[in-house]
This record gives sequence, structure tokens and C-alpha cells, in this order.
Amino acid sequence: MDRFDAMRLFVRVVERRSFTQAAHDMEVPRSTCTTVIRDLETRLGTRLLQRTTRVVRPTLDGEAYYHRCLGILGDIEDADGAFLGARPKGLLRVEVQGTIARHFLVPALPAFFERYPDIELSMSESDRWVDLVQEGVDCALRWGRLRDSELVARQVAMLDRLTCATPQYLARHGTPASLDDLDGHRVVGIRSITTGAVTPLEFMVDGQLQAVSLPSTFSVTGTESYLAGIRLGLGLAQVPRFHVEDDLRRGALVELLPRMPPPSVPVSLLYSRTRQLSPRVRVFLDWAAREFAARTASTQEIDGSHHGT
Repeated sequence: MDRFDAMRLFVRVVERRSFTQAAHDMEVPRSTCTTVIRDLETRLGTRLLQRTTRVVRPTLDGEAYYHRCLGILGDIEDADGAFLGARPKGLLRVEVQGTIARHFLVPALPAFFERYPDIELSMSESDRWVDLVQEGVDCALRWGRLRDSELVARQVAMLDRLTCATPQYLARHGTPASLDDLDGHRVVGIRSITTGAVTPLEFMVDGQLQAVSLPSTFSVTGTESYLAGIRLGLGLAQVPRFHVEDDLRRGALVELLPRMPPPSVPVSLLYSRTRQLSPRVRVFLDWAAREFAARTASTQEIDGSHHGT
């Protein structure tokens, strides 16, 4: 078995967490699998895997080597594909903000797989900042203002936001007509994962951004719980419009201070600038950008003056 096949076998062991399953997938005897990994560890001079009776896990060195192998094998596959004229194929690892992906991308996945049947999509959901290179992620979908990084950010949409509350909350606390009227109100708090601080409300007033901090009885770090708190009438909140379009149409939520909306936020696809884009990543980025363009345009037509771009 050559060096690249040994890398492929090692990658499969890490992903399957099993010598037996990896050997089955690669169609080699289990004894060959253990021998190849042992020889690989001897050549590298380090332990790559921790073996227990139930599962096999990578060591810290093994995790680092795994991600390097993913990059090398991906480059080989892409180079071969470019000369052979092959269709994009292989495993595509994408990290997404879940509610945005479910609204804008997931409904169109059947058409994506019909066009690219040889791509396998592994989608993980989180709001955290992902080290794409270290974690072996091909690209990430994020919303909001981005920190400076070595990643390339391809903006695919601008999401309108609004301030809202339930009619029941407003019946108890009053409907604010100005920023001064916010005194005495509460918010459903969205906390920063990194600092733990509750994000203030933001308003654009005569072209200037004004931030207002209000107390919160209930604060969260996740979008689903945040939306649940809003719908339960636990306070004022600011959300992208697409999250609450149905609630607004049904009267379950009321838009507040529409002449002073929070600033729109960008949605971006992030990928590493240090590696050449593989065909499967490139077609996914282009497809995702088209889906965002189509769905935000559709929202704009339906909503009239209020749009999701």
C-alpha cells in the first residue's frame, strides 16, 4: 500500500472510529489495516490513534495529521478530476447557522443532488467561529459582521431586521413610539457566546446607529430558544425579518419603530484563502449564492416595501 492509500485508510479509520469498519469500507483485511496504521505511526514517530475496546479516537497529533491528510487527498482528487473532466464528487463538509440554512438552502437540496449526484454533503450546525483548516471544514455559512481573519468572505445576502413583540407583551407594557418610550421595557436577550454579554438593541436614526441596552428576564445563546422567548411574550427583540414573516402576517407579533429599524446584516460564505478551491466547493458556493439571490428576491416581491435582501 503506497503512502496516499495509507493516508486514505487512516482518514477512514478516524471517520469511522473503527479499524473493522474502515477495513470493510476500503475492502482490505482488518489485519492489513492495523499493520498500515502501525507502520504509519512508526514512520512518523508518534501515536496517531488511541485504541480502546469500544472505539478508536485520534490523538492530538492524529487529529492534526487527519486534517493535513484531508487537504492533501482533496488536492490529489481535484488535480485528477481537472484532467479527467470528472464531475465534482466526494465529501463536502459545511458548517452553517442552522435557521438560515434551513430557510434558504435546505429546501433546494434535492435539485442540488440531482445536478451533482457524486457529492456527499456533511452539514454541521453552530454559531461558533470555526477554524476551517484545523477542523477540516470546506466552507462555513455565517451571518452578521465578521471578524478579521485569513478567510475569504463571499457575501450572498443582506438580511433586513426589525424590532418586534407580541400583542400580549405590548398590552402589559405599552407600545413604544420613540426610543425614549423604551424606558421600562425588557428584552429577550441574545448573549454573545464569547463574552456572555447581552447584545443591545440597535436603531438607525437619521443615518446614525444608536444602541439601547435594556434589562432581560430571559437570555439565550441559540436562535431557536430566542425565537421561542419572543413568541412567549417575554420581551422586545430584534430579528431578521424572514424568521417572523408568518408571525407578523398572523398578528402573533407586531413590528415596532419601523422608521428606526436595526441595520441589515450580511450573510457570507467563508472559505480558506490558503488552498485552491476544489470543484465540489466551487459548485456549492455558486449554487448557494444563486439560492440566496433567488429566495431573497422572492421575499422582496412578496413583502413589497419590506424585503429580505
